[in-house]
Amino acid sequence: MRSLDLVRFTSGSVLAHRMRALLTALGIAVGVAAVVLLTSIGEGVHRFVLAEFTQFGTNIISITPGTAKTMGGSIGVFGSVRPLTIDDAEALRRVPYATASVPVVQGNAEVEGNGRKRRVTVYGTGHEFADAFRFEVGTGRFLPPDDPRAPRSLAVLGSKMKQELFGDGNALGASVRVGSERYRVIGVMRPKGTMIGFDLDDTVYVPAARALELFDRDSLFEIDVLYEETAPVDEVVAGIRRVLMARHGDEDFTITTQQQMLDTLGSVLGVLTFAVAALGSISLLVGAVGIFTIMTIAVRERTAEVGLLRALGAGRRQVLSLFLAEAVVLSLFGGFAGLLFGATVAWLLGEAASQLPVSFSTLFMGLALGLSVVIGLVAGILPAMSAAKLDPVEALRAE
Repeated sequence: MRSLDLVRFTSGSVLAHRMRALLTALGIAVGVAAVVLLTSIGEGVHRFVLAEFTQFGTNIISITPGTAKTMGGSIGVFGSVRPLTIDDAEALRRVPYATASVPVVQGNAEVEGNGRKRRVTVYGTGHEFADAFRFEVGTGRFLPPDDPRAPRSLAVLGSKMKQELFGDGNALGASVRVGSERYRVIGVMRPKGTMIGFDLDDTVYVPAARALELFDRDSLFEIDVLYEETAPVDEVVAGIRRVLMARHGDEDFTITTQQQMLDTLGSVLGVLTFAVAALGSISLLVGAVGIFTIMTIAVRERTAEVGLLRALGAGRRQVLSLFLAEAVVLSLFGGFAGLLFGATVAWLLGEAASQLPVSFSTLFMGLALGLSVVIGLVAGILPAMSAAKLDPVEALRAE
């Protein structure tokens, strides 16, 4: 049987039963559409999260108290881990290639100003924080380079925090109460937006030493060391480890490079995206059952046609190819329809809900289409083999 004959027989069979073919392809289309839609959202979340973390740059190394053996900073549990201090942050400035050492303390506190109160996130940090993490000051200035161990009671407000407390008025020079202490406002940040659900504008920045007193803590939350972009990161990490071990006497801290964190996040999010794709692929099984059922019915209805083909000289392999081609055509039609429908729905969701990250993955779209073809072949193989094994004489008698 020539290829042209195969195409003619296959198309004729599909067109002869349009409604049945449409319903069969619909099962595949729904499965492919589910895969495309779910992976588009999953890939969008993947890229969104990585973009959120890289907006501050990739030449950052974070040091946190505790190690895996000490349960990562469990200084409040066993007391055996030496805390990270302001002096540690200052000592890390001597690390080769380091351009900034930023202490970080974080907590929640009630902030009062201009007769209004709000409970917000308070960041205790140093004067290099804004430049290091690419934050911009809108009015006034950021925290000055005071003595890090005894800084003045100065505060910088996030843009939303300023608006909530002072509205359109001038906040510079005003006094605000953070916890039980009074601070003088010296600056207001430009809007920064959110990062993974955290509102970076609804916050207050105070000196790290003041924040340690405010939250009654002995240890910094972390120290962030920024280094030259062209510097060998391994040497920077070795320098940090050398300085802190000389001060602590033991490696009771954890060093994490930005790239390590991004690699870990990428791996986790990649697995989640694949899991979502696998979940969507389950719906393709419904399409497989549909193709198997329809092809089985088709073989029974076309027994006489198969007998005639065999009587005219068609071999078993040619009959097998005919029914397999029909199954593949149905799955391909459903696959392309599912791609179009799934991509359209994903795009509409992205337009309607701007906060929902959507990103199309050509890899998963290609896999979904390929899987639909494989499902068509697998689901159609048994009915096709059944048709190929029919005895020509018995098949003609069935007419």
